[in-house]
Amino acid sequence: MTEVKHSGSQRSWEYYLGRITVIIVLVLLALITLFPFIWMFVTALKSSSEVFKWPIVLFPANPQWGNFVEAWNRQPFTRFLQNTIFITIGTTLLTLFTSSTAGFAFAKYEFRGKRILFILILLLLMLPPQVTLVPTYLMVRSLGLVNSYFGLMIPGITSVFGVFLIRQYLQSIPNELIDAARIDGSNDWGIYLQIILPLLKPALAVLAIFTFTGSWNSFLWPLIIADSSTMYTLQVGIAFFSGQTGTEYQLMMAVAVVSMLPVILMYLMFQRYFVASVALSGMNY
Repeated sequence: MTEVKHSGSQRSWEYYLGRITVIIVLVLLALITLFPFIWMFVTALKSSSEVFKWPIVLFPANPQWGNFVEAWNRQPFTRFLQNTIFITIGTTLLTLFTSSTAGFAFAKYEFRGKRILFILILLLLMLPPQVTLVPTYLMVRSLGLVNSYFGLMIPGITSVFGVFLIRQYLQSIPNELIDAARIDGSNDWGIYLQIILPLLKPALAVLAIFTFTGSWNSFLWPLIIADSSTMYTLQVGIAFFSGQTGTEYQLMMAVAVVSMLPVILMYLMFQRYFVASVALSGMNY
């Protein structure tokens, strides 16, 4: 009996030691992940002299909260913010529509060459965005959409990853639901709106997070396609703090902190759908 108690206490001690070790490792990994964001926020509160001071100043002696106001007033960032919000929301909604309809077609319809066409679409994932940059710009220019909202949205309104995600998610939905709807007299759009979209909420939430984040943080395409400050986005505006005479890091970080908040809010709003999608959607190809 004494040996059994001793063995049980030893296992209990090893169990708690393992749990504590795991917690410590996770906390350290979390701090490593959060450190760039913490450093960005702290830098936004420094004076210009503290930014370049050596040894490094971890925390400013007198936090410069006025850096946020000064940085925002340096350029028309209110206009940049409006442009970014409009472009990001428009791109996200259009991507959700195109990806859900295309994914629905690949998952639940049979047509000649479907498998080959789907493989060709997946091959586009191998192409870096820079490869299609010039052809896309020439197309937008030929359509007269340079320096326009729709021109800024065009590269992001389709998503190969989105089509793949929706198609794979719909594989788990039984075809009997669609057959029953057709028997009740529903057409294809009715099935899409009344049956498919409600079932796609977790997958659409995941796609919305990725699309929103990618469009919000886009820099290269807005820089190329917008030729006036009235069409610039936040990310392009942040680059104005870096010039030939130097870089004002404290002001740059102040605007970067503000621009990061909507992305964090977007993730918090759809986090439960994100987890549900990972748990429920099978990526079986």
